[in-house]
Amino acid sequence: MLEQLQGIQQDMLEAQEEIAEETFTATAGGGIVTAEVSGDRRLKALTIDPEVVDPEDVEMLQDLVVVAVNKAMEKIDQATSERMADFTAGLGGIQDLL
Repeated sequence: MLEQLQGIQQDMLEAQEEIAEETFTATAGGGIVTAEVSGDRRLKALTIDPEVVDPEDVEMLQDLVVVAVNKAMEKIDQATSERMADFTAGLGGIQDLL
């Protein structure tokens, strides 16, 4: 049983490393702002459609940037939860012993 737990732990670490290497992309404002975030939660790129930049309404643009980045972060959380659920589902009766 200990070997099984160690194997699952190793698989979980590998899954976390795979997620860290992925890129998660999200948009806001119908594609006005696009954020690319790596799985280790580093902002890699931020694209803003120059045609919609209004110097009179910088707040809206700032809000869209925040929304796009947060959506990308949520995608990381979702991918992590889905991958980890695969491992915890496989534990079955072992969970009762922990």
